[in-house]
Amino acid sequence: MPWSPLPTPDGDQGPPPTPLREGLDAVLRSLGGGGVDAIVLVHERWSELVGPEVADRSRPISVRDGCLSVRVAGPAWADHLRWSEAEILGRVDQLLGPGTIVSLSVRIDRHGGR
Repeated sequence: MPWSPLPTPDGDQGPPPTPLREGLDAVLRSLGGGGVDAIVLVHERWSELVGPEVADRSRPISVRDGCLSVRVAGPAWADHLRWSEAEILGRVDQLLGPGTIVSLSVRIDRHGGR
């Protein structure tokens, strides 16, 4: 059955529905994220961005105001990501375009990073 708006008492049917992807993209951008495509690409290609060994011990958790937050399994992995920040951001620029993500925030997860 096709969608149709319910009439209101004044006869106004309101705006048509917005596709979920558009709504989610608008919310992410309003929070300072890179939008749906940026978030999905970073998650899907995390292993390529940081290498398989680091990817096994870390995961991206959010993008806000150009800062990618990453959770890691321990202090050594946090140090490794911090030391590699410029290299990782260079790869992110190649993937998403310059300026989408401009910094990393690394947090240690007591439960193993994954």
